[in-house]
Amino acid sequence: MGNPTPEALTVPEVMTALRLGRSKVYDLIRSGQLRSFTIGRARRVPADALTQYIRKQTGDDA
Repeated sequence: MGNPTPEALTVPEVMTALRLGRSKVYDLIRSGQLRSFTIGRARRVPADALTQYIRKQTGDDA
């Protein structure tokens, strides 16, 4: 059995997935283009939010 896909990603995981820097990821979050939530001081991005963002950027958001 492999590791299950995480439901929520850390900012560094999103940075790696999108090949973007920390500032750009936080810009996407602040602008509402990428949904996120906080638990205490920890910021998390739902995995489906990342998928939706990518689909929207590639025009596959039908």
